[in-house]
Amino acid sequence: MIPSTNLESSLFKIRKQRVFSQKKSKIKLVEQKNVINNVNLFNIEKLESNRIFQLEDIKSLCITYRLRFLDYTLFKGSIPSEAIDKIKNLEKVHQTEIQNLKIVAPSKMFRLKNADDPLLFVSMGNDLYYLVHKWGNDLHPLRKLFMWPYKNFENLVFTIFLISIFLTLLIPDGLFSKEQSINQTFIVFLFMFKWVAAIVLFYGVALGKNFNNQMWNSKYFNA
Repeated sequence: MIPSTNLESSLFKIRKQRVFSQKKSKIKLVEQKNVINNVNLFNIEKLESNRIFQLEDIKSLCITYRLRFLDYTLFKGSIPSEAIDKIKNLEKVHQTEIQNLKIVAPSKMFRLKNADDPLLFVSMGNDLYYLVHKWGNDLHPLRKLFMWPYKNFENLVFTIFLISIFLTLLIPDGLFSKEQSINQTFIVFLFMFKWVAAIVLFYGVALGKNFNNQMWNSKYFNA
């Protein structure tokens, strides 16, 4: 049985891969002196450094699993008491009022304007976010695979290409002639490719869908 996907663990892996690729030993933090533009004032020494993430790590997680990173006021699910207690504890320890809370979750868990597994963050400024709490059930183990075609345009075209090859192979030899030539097979493939692409384009436009890298931080349903 394939294990479910834990978003928190996935986020830690993404950060580890980025840090390794960039050959950085650690993120240098500067303690905030004032709360400006909804940036929270924290005592850096009293934070768990392993729970601090750069925006690019969160973005990568959202794009990979087709998630949204939005303000908590748009979240229509219930925030558990454990998360609220952690917020209150942060406020007490750092003697500040927490502002600008963000949540990572699937689109269906937000109240989106028309134009499963949440992670709660607070902003630290400079594109840094502190992970406060994770709750809910883990994601479906195959969600990453299912959402891969929607990651970007190139992935979608490649997926259509593979589906077209598969459908072409399903056409029995001799359907159009006794001995089907390579040219005939290629023509069938082109027909399948155009047919699949047309269906994807029709439903994509009709339902207002977009790629993961375009909608990960949009508050609009049809981003």
